[in-house]
Amino acid sequence: MNACRIFLSLILLLASAGFAAGVELRDEIYTTKDVGKVVFSHKAHLAMKDIRNNCKACHSEIYDMKKKSSATMADMEKGKSCGACHNGKRAFSVSQCTKCHPVRDVTFPVAATGPTRFSHKKHTGSHECGACHPGLYKIGKSNIVGMAAMEKGKSCGACHNGRKAFAIAQCSRCHPTKEINMQVKETGPVKFSHKKHTAVSGCESCHTKLYTTSGHRRVTMAEMQKGKSCGACHNGKAAFALQKCTGCHPAKETVTFQSSWKAKFTHSPHLTKYSCSKCHPALYSPGKGNKTATMADMESGKSCGACHNGKQVFSVTENCVACHSA
Repeated sequence: MNACRIFLSLILLLASAGFAAGVELRDEIYTTKDVGKVVFSHKAHLAMKDIRNNCKACHSEIYDMKKKSSATMADMEKGKSCGACHNGKRAFSVSQCTKCHPVRDVTFPVAATGPTRFSHKKHTGSHECGACHPGLYKIGKSNIVGMAAMEKGKSCGACHNGRKAFAIAQCSRCHPTKEINMQVKETGPVKFSHKKHTAVSGCESCHTKLYTTSGHRRVTMAEMQKGKSCGACHNGKAAFALQKCTGCHPAKETVTFQSSWKAKFTHSPHLTKYSCSKCHPALYSPGKGNKTATMADMESGKSCGACHNGKQVFSVTENCVACHSA
């Protein structure tokens, strides 16, 4: 009797294996309204240890091949359809949505700051899809939510409140920033570093009170000295004063003047004692195009002679090798 049962079981096993091998198996593609196409792979499932080419594992107890029917997620959560196995015990739970439903990074066009990207991969690594869908966002296309609404706890602000996740006030975590090179005719390019400034101040310190987040008018040094633009902070109290020009403007360390004897001017020792305004623009206009002064001019108090007069510092008529190479 036992031998007969073993024989019958072997016949059924061979029959099911032959059925699986003889039937053309293809991937089943389900088109969903909100989350795109879902692919069911017969090949992947039949290769699983618990199934082992046994089509009867699903047919026709779970799926009737004679009937075309689809189950909702609510049905699956009750153990129907995929949920019969995908219950978190026998196989991964149906709540692990991205195992079956494709997700992609979402790029939001933001006029003021440029495109902002939302990464599903980063968020689903630590949260389930149900944390956001459909409570905060309906699945599929959603309306863009403004920062004011987020600050009230809507959309991203539901989590990004400084407690559950970083606060939305940390703008550069989502919005792209770049280093800005401003072309200044007199002194050469001046670089504004967002990275350095956002390390010590929030974006709201400058935007939109001092600067709009898109194009804006160039501000002069005279305006800054009145507290506008960079001058709002660079006043010697909140940050270094505007008078410390080399904090932003590049200064060529050594300037060589061509004459019968070459003369070199070095910025470093002068800047340790004097501000840039001591010489610029009264004695020299910043940048190129300055006329080389003669020794006679200097002895008359022009150019270097304005300071090198034997009273403030050594005279241009003495210690010549301090400037001229012998």
